[in-house]
Amino acid sequence: MSQVLKEVLGANQRYSSSFTKGDLTMPPARRFAILTCMDARLDPAKFAGLSEGDAHVIRNAGGRASDDAIRSLVISYKLLGTREWFVIHHTDCGMEFFTNEVMRSLLRNSLETAELTPQGFKDVGTGPGSVVGDYIEWHTIADQKGAIVDDVTRIRHHPLVPKTIPVYGYLYDVRSGQLIEVEAATRVGAVQTVGV
Repeated sequence: MSQVLKEVLGANQRYSSSFTKGDLTMPPARRFAILTCMDARLDPAKFAGLSEGDAHVIRNAGGRASDDAIRSLVISYKLLGTREWFVIHHTDCGMEFFTNEVMRSLLRNSLETAELTPQGFKDVGTGPGSVVGDYIEWHTIADQKGAIVDDVTRIRHHPLVPKTIPVYGYLYDVRSGQLIEVEAATRVGAVQTVGV
């Protein structure tokens, strides 16, 4: 058993021994969802003032509006009643440090962990690799604020997303902990009146 596994199971045993939240409802109490990055420096419960049961938090690399993230948001609304959505990317995101082609090349060479050097990611593995990565859209980020606008736009114009759900765009600053509104994204994500 690895040390990490022991630590996780030990923490869960301590947590579950005094667990008192088994009666929380499935729908989130505050009726909103956050799409954000998986980066370990982000703690949505803290930066958004959440307790268990308050909101849905959907995380992936970069906090991107991928097909799967939109699937989760649609379920969040359609089946569990969320009424507002936040797209929150962050400064110093790892998704800014490579391109689709860099990732594909690294995976073609080996499946071992690459090393980040001042010149970018370098594969230190010996192989074998795989070409399967050539067929994946890695949703890398060249312009952080632009990516937030793109993601909010993709969500807003998705045919399964009601025009009555506001979609807000924010950038989390990993140095200060502050959420900074990306006004262009929030404008795109504003509630749209249906008919007149």
